[in-house]
Amino acid sequence: MTRIIVVGGGAGGLELATKLGRQLGRKGKAEVILVDRNRTHLWKPLLHEVATGAMDTGIDGLSYRSQAHNHGFSFHLGTLIDIDRDNKQIKLAPLADDNGKQVVGERSLSYDILVMAIGSVSNDFGTRGVRDHCIFLDSPQQAERFHDEMMNRFLQYAESDTVDEKVDIAIVGGGATGVELSAELYNAVEHLGAYGFRKLTRDCLRLTLVEAGPRILPALPERISAMAHKELRELGVDVRVGTMVVEATAEGLKTKDDELIPANLMVWAAGIKAPDFMKDIAGLETNRINQLAVRDTLQTTRDDSIFVIGDCAYCLQGDGKAVPPRAQSAHQMASLAYDNIIASLNGKALKPYVYKDHGSLVNLSRYSTVGSLMGNLMRGSMMVEGRIARTVYVSLYRMHQVALHGYTRTGLMMLVGRINRFLRPRLKLH
Repeated sequence: MTRIIVVGGGAGGLELATKLGRQLGRKGKAEVILVDRNRTHLWKPLLHEVATGAMDTGIDGLSYRSQAHNHGFSFHLGTLIDIDRDNKQIKLAPLADDNGKQVVGERSLSYDILVMAIGSVSNDFGTRGVRDHCIFLDSPQQAERFHDEMMNRFLQYAESDTVDEKVDIAIVGGGATGVELSAELYNAVEHLGAYGFRKLTRDCLRLTLVEAGPRILPALPERISAMAHKELRELGVDVRVGTMVVEATAEGLKTKDDELIPANLMVWAAGIKAPDFMKDIAGLETNRINQLAVRDTLQTTRDDSIFVIGDCAYCLQGDGKAVPPRAQSAHQMASLAYDNIIASLNGKALKPYVYKDHGSLVNLSRYSTVGSLMGNLMRGSMMVEGRIARTVYVSLYRMHQVALHGYTRTGLMMLVGRINRFLRPRLKLH
C-alpha cells in the first residue's frame, strides 16, 4: 500500500492529512501518516490570543490523535531531523519526558510520497541578544510562556506601591502578529482589572511597537496601514516606524540610533524563516531563509516524490514573486497538493499552483478589525472595517474548521464554544 507522510500539523498540513485520510485512508487505498512535534493543533494566527489569555490551549486545542482516529489517518508524535532520499525514509528525534528521560528512541519511517508542511519560525536576523531576552510566538508553548511572564509582570505591578512604575512591554515587528498582539494586550489589561488585579488599568501599560520599515502592516494597502496605526495610537501604543533594533538586553531594546527602549517583557515578531535544520536538507534546493524550492506543481526541484506546502515552501509565481507566507497560502497549497497527489496515484497530469490573494484582515481585539478583501481577484481591493471586517475575520477560522470537521460538526463546535465562553471567565487568569 502506498504510504503518504505529512510532516507538520499546521493549517495546511492538518487539512491535507485529513482530506487524504478521508479519501484514501478510510478506503484502504493508501496509508496516511501525520507527524508533528506537538500533541495538539492550534491555528497559528490565534497564538496572540493564547499569549494574552483570551484563548486556552487546554480547551481550544485539537488533539491530533483524535483527529486521526476520526478521519482515517494515523499520527506519530516526533520531530523531523533528517530525510534519507535514497531509502525514502524520514528520521525522527528521540522523545523525552519533562524530566529529560528518554521515552522513545530515534525512529525512521518509510514513505512513498512525503509532504513537508513544517511551517516557519521567527527570524531574528542574527540580532544580538534576541535569543536570550525576547520571546517568539512560533508555538503554543512560546505563547504560554509569554502569558506566564505577562501575568507575573501585572501581578508585580498590582502589588507594588510605586506610583510611577509601569509594565513596559516592547514588540518588534509591525506585521499582523505584532499589531494584533498590541491590541489584545490592552483588552487583557481591562479584563484583568475587572477580575480583581488591584489598580490595573490601561494606563499601567507602556507598550512600544517597533517596526524597521516606513509603516506597519506593509503587506496591506497604505490606507489600511494608516487606519491601524491610528487605532493603536488611540489605544496608547507608542508606534515607532523606521526604527531598527540592533540589540536586545535585560533592560530593553537598543536601536540603530543608540536609543534604549525600556522593556521588562519583549516579543520578537519581525520576520520568518524555515527552521535552520532545513538548510540544504537531503541535498534539496533551499533559499536564504531555508525554504524548500518547489516547482509550480509543489514538488521539490530535485525530487518528485517530495511535496512542500505552507511557509516552508519557496514557490515563485509567473510574475517572479514568491508566494507570501500566509494562512490562505497554506490552505490553497494543501488543496492543490491533495489534487496532485491523487492525480499522481492515478497516473494523471499534475496541475500548477497559482496563488490567489483573497485579501488580508487584521483584528485589533474587540476594538476594531480592518483589512482589504478580494486582493488580486479584482481590479481594486475592497476596504473593510468594523463589524463586517470582524465577521469576515472570524469566518476565515470557520473555513479552517470546516476543512477539518465538516459543516455539521463545526456548527456544533460553535454552539459549544459559545456556551463555554458564557460559563467561563473571558480571560485565562493563571
